[in-house]
Amino acid sequence: MATPEKLYSAEYIGSGTFIISKPARKKKKLTQSRKKSPQRGARK
Repeated sequence: MATPEKLYSAEYIGSGTFIISKPARKKKKLTQSRKKSPQRGARK
């Protein structure tokens, strides 16, 4: 699968600073990861 150039890009600004642009996660993947992993910040 070939990714278009505009999907992932990192632009170096200076002194360790980058502007990184990447596509947002799909809704389906988000819900899957929320189901699988425990709630963030929950007590152990």
